[in-house]
Amino acid sequence: MRILIINYILFTPDKGIIPKVNSIKDTMIYGMCRGFIDLGHSVTLAAGEEYKPQTNETYDCEVLFFKSNFKKLFNPTVLPYSSELKDFLKKNHSEYDLIITSEVFSFLSLYAARICPEKTIIWHELAIHQRKFKKLPSKIWYNIVAPILMNKVFCVVPRSKQAQMFISRYMPNVSVPVDHGIDINKFQSSASKKRQVISSSQLIPRKRIDGIIDVFHKLVNMPKYADFKLIIAGRGPELESLQKKVYDLGIEKNVEFVGFLAQKVLNIYMRESMVFLINTLQDNSMLAIPEALASGTPVITTSIPNTTHNLGKDKLGIVDDNWDINELCEIIDNNNAYVSACIEYRENLSNKYSATKMIEFFSQYANNANA
Repeated sequence: MRILIINYILFTPDKGIIPKVNSIKDTMIYGMCRGFIDLGHSVTLAAGEEYKPQTNETYDCEVLFFKSNFKKLFNPTVLPYSSELKDFLKKNHSEYDLIITSEVFSFLSLYAARICPEKTIIWHELAIHQRKFKKLPSKIWYNIVAPILMNKVFCVVPRSKQAQMFISRYMPNVSVPVDHGIDINKFQSSASKKRQVISSSQLIPRKRIDGIIDVFHKLVNMPKYADFKLIIAGRGPELESLQKKVYDLGIEKNVEFVGFLAQKVLNIYMRESMVFLINTLQDNSMLAIPEALASGTPVITTSIPNTTHNLGKDKLGIVDDNWDINELCEIIDNNNAYVSACIEYRENLSNKYSATKMIEFFSQYANNANA
């Protein structure tokens, strides 16, 4: 099958600034492309020129970058507009058997919904209205544009239970969720753990790493856990204040700031740790969650990320908006059981598994339409 995947925003910029990168191979959508390729399909990825890496890369599929228009009005980090991509879709849509676009609230999805709805799947992540301009553009789009101009798309595949509940209010033919898959071959799992826990994210206020440090401080003040280490991976403007907090609490010997880590190195820290800690106030899907689970490491998190719906059900971790020392001790004291569940669940996290589910939906809806 020939598949076009339209995912203009390859990674989430912070505060509207798109960082310069040397590779896009660690992005979620490139991993998803790999899943389809491993199933034997031919894939083309369409993305925004602003996200093009600085180095020339060789890819496992065709990757095309398109120019944005009217950037001041349609910010490429939020709601990109590309007449070049629209023209490409008009001229070339017949060359593809399946077109997968990201998000219902998107000009790029609107193009596909109008040009070739019968072969378009919208893979939808958002579970709430976007806050820009008091949610007015978002509400207009979901209440008017989507149900009138996009209602003939093949189907909408939500990426989480939360997204499913949200988009079902506005669009027909909504499937069960298909989560982000990852390339599990890049993540070795291990049942052998060091006496350490880990956090990995941007060091910015909404990630609330300070709260993680507070809970860890309680942990190492208990004699049973006094030798534990906290690994803090990531970079950002909060680094110095977090380092000062650790010093003021007198736990600098127990906390290690390791900076931004390449995926391969991060996997080593993850698989050696007993727990992966998340305390975020605002996020959609977090790749770090399946990456930790694939490493054989259970997760403690708030309910904010959309990728948390199966954690408690499958004994892969704990979801609690106010998690504290009791939850941390629970995972540490019963680590063998949680780690075993993560390793057993590992295959369900693969991008190949997610791609398989997407193809199954396409075949199912096609059969129903032809019946």
